[in-house]
Amino acid sequence: MPDLTVPAIQEAVAAIPVPLLDADLGALGAAVEATIEGAAVAVRVRLDFPVGSLRKGLLDAIGAAVRALDPAAVVNAGVEMAVVPHKPQGNLAPMGKARNIIAVASGKGGVGKSTVTVNLALALAAEGARVGILDADVHGPSQPLMLGLSGQKPESLDGKSFEPLVAHGLEVISIGFLVDQSSPVIWRGPMVTQAVTQLAFQTNWHDLDYLLVDLPPGTGDAQLTLSQKVPVAGVLIITTPQQLATEVAQRGLKMFEKVGVPILGVVENMSSFICPKCGHEESLFGEGGGERLAAACGVPLLGKVPLNSAIRAQTDAGRPPLVAEPDGAVAQRYREIALRAAAVLSGRP
Repeated sequence: MPDLTVPAIQEAVAAIPVPLLDADLGALGAAVEATIEGAAVAVRVRLDFPVGSLRKGLLDAIGAAVRALDPAAVVNAGVEMAVVPHKPQGNLAPMGKARNIIAVASGKGGVGKSTVTVNLALALAAEGARVGILDADVHGPSQPLMLGLSGQKPESLDGKSFEPLVAHGLEVISIGFLVDQSSPVIWRGPMVTQAVTQLAFQTNWHDLDYLLVDLPPGTGDAQLTLSQKVPVAGVLIITTPQQLATEVAQRGLKMFEKVGVPILGVVENMSSFICPKCGHEESLFGEGGGERLAAACGVPLLGKVPLNSAIRAQTDAGRPPLVAEPDGAVAQRYREIALRAAAVLSGRP
């Protein structure tokens, strides 16, 4: 078995392509361990992002790669996830209870940022990660409704910190749990800043791989607080294809670049409408906006989500597509975007 050596196995496994992520395992930073005992070969691959839906395909590919070196090899393969903290902006240190904080931002309102946030969080959880959501939209919190938690209050065991609520496996905190939902939150900048900081640092998160922060639209106090005080590993920019939306989103993206927060990529929401009766597809808000924004800013377009009435209905009912139809086409779209975002983050220091 002249070709069956540990270095040869490691090289062959590192060259396995992952089509969804447009890269091979080596480029994705996979750690490959191999042992050989006669004809028995054990291979362990460790990746820094969730691998739930990728695992079976990778296991088959690892077995095929080893047997290409030696057809008689008996392969025992394993693929594991080990998410590590990635460097946030400036001199801030990662927050221990939440290894990686990912902000979800948009330039303007009405582009579906909160809907994308909750579904990406659920998608990461479905892929095997431990995930939380911090609803930082102080004036318009949406996550309580979207997760079926309206009217609930977080518990404080010590009078100083909050226990996050849990829905569909996600840990969640929101100003919407702490104020009367029927009354407007009329707060100036310092109060918004204090609220966002307290929600981030005074919530007892429980060993999360990812904490997604649902930001309000624009570039105001919540965004500045996040960029100055909260260790953010990366930000996702949500836009629609509409030119106005992409232009405003680009300004928001540039703000995060100026304060040193890494941009993970762009998600184009409401990319097209598919008629549920006849199947006709129509680009109601234009075409190519996400591609143009990503290209202009030198970041990846992570994916597109169609305009679909089921997304709205399911999310308003507190059961987003990842819960209501976990095997549906829309859920699969969100899972692909979530995996791409996590893979981009895994390539950061």
